[in-house]
Amino acid sequence: MSAENTTTRAPGLERRLGLGSSISLNMMNMIGVGPFITLPLVVAAMGGSQAILGWVLGAFIALCDGLVWAELGAAMPEAGGSYAFLREMYGREGAGRWISFLYIWQLGFSAPLSIASGCIGLAQYAAYLWPVLDVPIFGGRVPLVSLVAAGSCVFAVALLYRNMTAIAKMAWVMTGGVLLTIGAVIVAGVTHFHPAMLAAPHGAFSLHAGFFEGLGAATLLATYDYWGYYAVCFLGGEVKEPGRTIPRAVLWSIVIVASLYLAMQVSVLGVIPVRDLTHAGAAKFAVVAVLMQRTFGATAAKVLALLVMWTAFASVFSLLLSYSRVPYAAALDGNYFRIFARVHPKHRFPDVSLLALGAVAVVFCFFDLAVVIAALVAIRILLQYVMQQIGVIVLRAKRPEMRRPFRMWLYPLPPLLALVGFLFIVFSRREASRELMDAAIVAVSGSLIYFARAYWKREWPFRGSEISR
Repeated sequence: MSAENTTTRAPGLERRLGLGSSISLNMMNMIGVGPFITLPLVVAAMGGSQAILGWVLGAFIALCDGLVWAELGAAMPEAGGSYAFLREMYGREGAGRWISFLYIWQLGFSAPLSIASGCIGLAQYAAYLWPVLDVPIFGGRVPLVSLVAAGSCVFAVALLYRNMTAIAKMAWVMTGGVLLTIGAVIVAGVTHFHPAMLAAPHGAFSLHAGFFEGLGAATLLATYDYWGYYAVCFLGGEVKEPGRTIPRAVLWSIVIVASLYLAMQVSVLGVIPVRDLTHAGAAKFAVVAVLMQRTFGATAAKVLALLVMWTAFASVFSLLLSYSRVPYAAALDGNYFRIFARVHPKHRFPDVSLLALGAVAVVFCFFDLAVVIAALVAIRILLQYVMQQIGVIVLRAKRPEMRRPFRMWLYPLPPLLALVGFLFIVFSRREASRELMDAAIVAVSGSLIYFARAYWKREWPFRGSEISR
């Protein structure tokens, strides 16, 4: 019996995504504008070329976590990804309802934050091309560039208002632009490379508190850039032969993108001095455009800035596509607000979910980029990734008979190492207390809503108790 015939098919969704399209969507989700705006921030976090360690550690954590996603995605290829995983890990009719609801609730914040970060990055490169966009409007309260970010989000929602076949074709075109952009940066760096510029400053690898704090900050940014290798899991109900396709898409995406990121960071460090990357100026806010200007001239820099904007938009497109399936899956399961279960009558996609995430992301486009990234990473690690690393071990113990087309290598090391890595990222930095507060607010508010709703509907933990409405 084929894998497709033995998996749950969500009503209204069709399996149309093959391996190539799945890798393409993952890579669009991963690359985005992230590396083009965080490269200098990663270097600044560690103070020199030793920042490459942040990219290496981030890739290692991504690979460990990717093996977890690969096993879970192949075993439970449904729309919603982590929602379905957490529900099964902690009990479909027990605590899993609360934890999976809490995941959807935090996604209402973290997904739009992720989408908005791509839109803000796109707008920053637009401002490099057209400096007039930095002019504040509405009495100096709102920079014009923020309206560009919000407009790009609205445009992405409009393009996604169609069926999956048309979207998959657009994904290939967008991925081509993404690869062209990174390829151009690597070529510019390699052809004008100065190996001596990679030398780390004296004492760079001394293992003191400052070193680990800097490594934590650099790894946080690298982790933000790697995230997205699991996008195909959110579209599990639309993937062909998911038992084979999902693990391959997840792992190949990590290997390819990690290689590209490392090559790009080395290329930049071999052309632009560290002091230019760590101080305010064009090299800090539009680093790859500056790289191209120093190697191939102003015209090439402008072309590359346009390609970065293309890449950023491709990421926003992919993020909206994948995350819009999550509230839909929860609502279909009766564990979220019913309106999110609606499917567009003609194109068969969750239109209410797409529009809701897009609307919240537009609001976040008016926030500072650094705040957006830090809040996103902390909330998602604490309210999704930690629960998922623990949960995959719980699921192995509770349901050893469960069909697993792909079983992670070296179990249980991948989830344990990923868990240690994620906790290091959160707690190794001075700003941890502020971000922990953000996560706590989301967790408490989501829990209050869940328990009030569960009390009214007599669901876990109130099922079977004698309560009056």
